[in-house]
Amino acid sequence: MADDPRILEAHRIPMLDLVDRLAIGGLKRAGGELVGPCPGCGGTDRFSINTQKGVMFCRRCDAKGDQIALVQLVMGMEFPAALEWLVGARQELTPAQRAEQARKAAEHRRAREADAARHRQDAIALARKIWSAARPADGTLVADYLDRRGIRQRPGAQLPRCFRFEPEARLVVPDEQRRGAYVSVHEGPAMLSAILDAQGDLTGVHRTWIDLGQPKGKVVAYHPAKAGEMVPSKKVYGSKKGGAIRIFTPRDASVMVMAEGIETTLSAMVAAAIDGRAAYWAGVDLGNMAGARKLGPGLKFAGLPDMTDRDAFVPPAWVRRLVFVQDGDSDPRLTRAKLLSGLRRAKALRPGLTAAIVHPGEGIDMNDLLMSATDVTQREGDE
Repeated sequence: MADDPRILEAHRIPMLDLVDRLAIGGLKRAGGELVGPCPGCGGTDRFSINTQKGVMFCRRCDAKGDQIALVQLVMGMEFPAALEWLVGARQELTPAQRAEQARKAAEHRRAREADAARHRQDAIALARKIWSAARPADGTLVADYLDRRGIRQRPGAQLPRCFRFEPEARLVVPDEQRRGAYVSVHEGPAMLSAILDAQGDLTGVHRTWIDLGQPKGKVVAYHPAKAGEMVPSKKVYGSKKGGAIRIFTPRDASVMVMAEGIETTLSAMVAAAIDGRAAYWAGVDLGNMAGARKLGPGLKFAGLPDMTDRDAFVPPAWVRRLVFVQDGDSDPRLTRAKLLSGLRRAKALRPGLTAAIVHPGEGIDMNDLLMSATDVTQREGDE
C-alpha cells in the first residue's frame, strides 16, 4: 500500500476543499489553522487543521494525520476505503506517469513548506513588535496580578525579565460574518511573557489579560456570537515550537523544573517544589513539552515519543535532571502519557539526563495549592 500512487494524489487535495467535501461543521479560522469541535470526540476547540501543512490533530483523542486520516476519522473507514473514497479505485500507472506524479507532489510540498515558513516569520515579526512596544513589568499591574495568584515578591525585588506590561491590549475573535476579519471582545491591561527558542531568540509572546476584579485576576470575556461561550484570557503570538518562557535560571543550575503554565511554574518556584537551586521555565503548552507521540492500538497512554518530531522542546545541554509538573485538573492518564513522552524524548537526546514528574494531586494544580496556602507535597516518580 505504501507504494500506491494514489497516496500522493490524496496529499495534493487542499485541506480546505476536503473540509467542505466532508461537511465538517463548527470550524473557525485561527491564523493558519481551522479550529473547532473534533469530528470524532466532540468538544469545542480541541481539534485543529493546519491548512499549510495539510495535517489535523485533536488534543483530546489524539487523532492526527493527513487527508486520508481525516477521512478515516470523519467517515469511520479503514485506510484502503478512505483512500478510495478520496481518489477512487487504484489504476496502474506507467513508470513515466509515476515519476511525473512524484515530481508534482514534491513541487507541491516545497511550495507548501515555503508558504508555512513565510507565515511563521510573519507571526514571529508580529510577536517581536508586540514585545518591543511593551514596558517593563516592575511597578505595574503585572505584580498585582501575580500577587493575586499567591506569587508575592520580596520587598525591593524585581520581576523576572521575561515579563512585560501592556496598558491596553485588544482581545479579539474571528468575525462570524466576514472571513479574515476579527471582532474585539475586550481591551485592557495585559501581562506579556517572552517565549525564547533554543538559541535564546524571541520567537513568541504569551499574553494574559488582567482583571483584578476577578478571583484569579484574569479577564472573563464571552464570545459575541456564541451564547455563554467564554473566550480564553490567554493567547500566544508568533511561534512557541521548541521554545519556553525562561522565568528563572541560576548560573550554576543543573536541574530544570517545567510546567505548562506561567502561574504553575512560578508557584512551583515559590513553593520550592524541588530542593536546591533549579531553573524554572514554563513550557507554554503540553503539546510543546510532549511533542508528537507514537500512536496505535494500545499506545494511547504509552508515552512513547515520535523521534521524527524536531519541533518539540528539548532542554539545554546543561540540564542534568528534568522535572515536569503535571496539572491535576486535566485528564490524568493522557496528561501523564504526554509528559512521559517529552521526558523520554529529552533523555534520548540528552544522554545521562534523569527525569521525573511531580503531581500536586487530582483536580488541582500547583497554583491552586499556593493560593489556598496548602503545603505542597512532592510526589515524584522517576521515569
